[in-house]
Amino acid sequence: MSLNSEALRLFLGVVDAGSLSAAAEMLGQTASGVSRGLQRLEEDLGVTLLNRTTRRMELTEEGRHFLPKARQIVASLEEAEECMRMVHQRPAGRLRVDASVPVMLHCVVPHVAEFRREYPEISLELTSNDRIVDLMEHRTDVALRMGPLTDSTLHARAMRPSPRWLMASPDYVARRGAPKTVEDLAGHELLGFTQPESLNVWPLRHAGGTGYLITPTLATSSGETQFQLALLGVGIACVSDFMVRDEIRAGRLVKVMESEYTDHLQPMHAVYHRNTQLSRRIACFLDFYAGRI
Repeated sequence: MSLNSEALRLFLGVVDAGSLSAAAEMLGQTASGVSRGLQRLEEDLGVTLLNRTTRRMELTEEGRHFLPKARQIVASLEEAEECMRMVHQRPAGRLRVDASVPVMLHCVVPHVAEFRREYPEISLELTSNDRIVDLMEHRTDVALRMGPLTDSTLHARAMRPSPRWLMASPDYVARRGAPKTVEDLAGHELLGFTQPESLNVWPLRHAGGTGYLITPTLATSSGETQFQLALLGVGIACVSDFMVRDEIRAGRLVKVMESEYTDHLQPMHAVYHRNTQLSRRIACFLDFYAGRI
């Protein structure tokens, strides 16, 4: 026995329309063609699905059992066809992405040219905020956020977490020496955040636990500013690994106090609204960047 989707659609058309002639009109076929197709389906199944009279058509017992299965099969086929159409359909339109300055400059920007080559119909708009923004208020489609999430009204996809390192320039270490313990930090220039206080907790082991709250000697509102100050030899900064890989390889920054590090990883998530109509564009962006950040 070999069933085909057209035969099943024809059967459903007859049931839904209530007659051969109405089904023929709905399906764009002749009544005789519909009748022959229905007959072939019944012969393939070895059962009668519809009792035909001059006034109406009625499902047989076998037809009533077969009907929901036929609907399920046709629905599954249509879903598969739609999936294939979506695969071959190029996503297009505006996609507004927000991230902190460090994430934007070190994670997003380096791959934009490649993303544009792969998805030329997507029009990117990139915005940077070092504070968490309201997606609706700022017309943002997807935001990349560091740290733990608190907003349960958003979809979130975990990206690659990042360790944080204590970094200083070789010049700074040559002038001031390298701290060995958290007690040594009191004699150094520490680059930290103006707010919130949680950003000034460095992942270091000490007598009081595994997170050491520093008092910055120079505070900024931006991790990128701290990164640049560390490069210039102003002090020691605690920065994400994705910001300093090239600087470490080039010898422009060095790690300090490595023996005191904890294994803490700073999480990163891409967040967007649950009922977004931009799911195709967001999915393309997240799939692309998930393997690159």
